[in-house]
Amino acid sequence: MARGIWTGALSFGLVNIPVEVHTAVRDNRPHFRLLHAKDRSPINYERVCQKEGHAVAWDDLVKGYEYEKGRFVVLTKEDFTAAALEKTRRIDILDFVESASIDDRFFDKPYYLTPGKGGDMAYGLLREAIRESGRIGIAKFIMRDVQHLAAVEVVDEALVLSTLRFADELVDVATLKLPKRTPVKKKELDMATALVESLAEEWKPEKYTDDYRDNLMRVIKAKMKGKKADLVADEPPRDAKVVDLMERLRQSLNASGGRRAGGRPAVSRARKTSRRSTHPAPRQIVRRASAR
Repeated sequence: MARGIWTGALSFGLVNIPVEVHTAVRDNRPHFRLLHAKDRSPINYERVCQKEGHAVAWDDLVKGYEYEKGRFVVLTKEDFTAAALEKTRRIDILDFVESASIDDRFFDKPYYLTPGKGGDMAYGLLREAIRESGRIGIAKFIMRDVQHLAAVEVVDEALVLSTLRFADELVDVATLKLPKRTPVKKKELDMATALVESLAEEWKPEKYTDDYRDNLMRVIKAKMKGKKADLVADEPPRDAKVVDLMERLRQSLNASGGRRAGGRPAVSRARKTSRRSTHPAPRQIVRRASAR
């Protein structure tokens, strides 16, 4: 098993469980370096002073906060030390909240928690208590000198720690220009709902892949062999012009009808699915599984 990126204790009440934090996502996208076109040599970056126009040594750099255009407050190591929180090796669960009450926008990056030495029994007990309660632990912890808000959930046999965004990091929907809620025609609503139901499927994250990344890797591998890449064809462009909504809905329903002809019937409108299953999977993990 890979080495954890953080070790400490998961704390709730007077209970401390030794744990390790492991990354739960991987970056499969190709990474590139800038090269000199003439000789294919990698390009290095220099720290150049904008005023003097020459490179500056690391020892001559300080950190500054730009409070207005071109005006800075310089912070020293002592300033950062004074503002720093105590570096505890604990993930402190503060509350347990209803899982459905957390807006998906708060979720950021997931990690797996594994029990440390001697922590198997307490780890398993907390895992089953969270699973039984249907709640999510809300915690705070410090990693790499930064305090994080986090959620502690259960996925299969694992406790999953997901960093959360703080409330003031989210942009208020009220700041956006959106259409107001107005009565819609029942015929249009029924047809739009029928289209949604005709496209209803079970969630299978492995079904959705990054076509651009796959094509890019085909290009890279083909160029390594001096060949031309065999790329996945793109979908024909869609007309972005405003057209008759009902006609487009009819066309969409006709196009999706073939999917149901030899398969299962469209999902009944009366059927409702819960936001979380008996063994809930964190929403942010599901969202990212298809994109990485």
